[in-house]
Amino acid sequence: MIEHGGPCVIVTRPARDAAAWVQWLTASGVQAVGLPLIDILPVDDASLVHQAWRDLHDYAAVMFVSANAVTGFFESKPLASQWALTHTTNTTPPRVWATGPGTVAVLQQSGVPLDGVDAPPPEAAQFDSEALWQQVSAQVRVGQRVLIVRGGDAQLTPTAQGVVGGLNVGQDLGAGRDWLAARLRASGVVVDFVVAYRRGLPCWSSAQVQRARDAACDGSVWLFSSSEAVANLRTLVPGQDWSVARAVATHARIAVAARALGFGVVRESRPMRADMMGSIESVINER
Repeated sequence: MIEHGGPCVIVTRPARDAAAWVQWLTASGVQAVGLPLIDILPVDDASLVHQAWRDLHDYAAVMFVSANAVTGFFESKPLASQWALTHTTNTTPPRVWATGPGTVAVLQQSGVPLDGVDAPPPEAAQFDSEALWQQVSAQVRVGQRVLIVRGGDAQLTPTAQGVVGGLNVGQDLGAGRDWLAARLRASGVVVDFVVAYRRGLPCWSSAQVQRARDAACDGSVWLFSSSEAVANLRTLVPGQDWSVARAVATHARIAVAARALGFGVVRESRPMRADMMGSIESVINER
């Protein structure tokens, strides 16, 4: 158990997600503070998302890389569009692919029927593109089209972030997304991308920077759910010694990034709340 008044948990998810995690941790008797390491922004030009909505009937499947991708895609949809009404000329609507339970939950909240969603099961060892492929590979047929809804770098132009048939343009999608796209193309599938939101470097106050520096050496436990968040921490707190800092990462790739930054203790965990709590307790009790 984590004793009241013990080490603080630093939640690094984007602000909207971080607030919910801080609330849950606090209600569980854990000191927690949000230090978002990624800023989630809307796309500058939603016309490409609108076009993707109009073209949904052309796709065998639509893959959402994250809950934020779902939120951005649905918040930018044309006013007259509804998921249930986008397939009036197609008797077989596209399957919806997701890598984890958080994305599935937001899909359901957005009105997507769960019987049309494919994702790794809740008991899966990991939630990523590789685990998703195990669930959907049997669906794939030569000549199909798959749309991947993702985020983009806030510095990219809207054109560079848009739908480009079969091409990987703009910001690197990350190892998991690239891997999935490669598997699809190798199976004869045309892969399109559309950016539904932008990821940016947050603007921290001097107090937030100092809080991060304190958390590097006061026994706090950092929660990382993105390799990009780890990279942003390096930028926001330059020159910091992380050798005695402790972290819990929700994927092996994220753990590698945290260790590369210099974190002395890094524990991997499934991104389910019960698993995360167990990992936090394990790190805190580690001597």
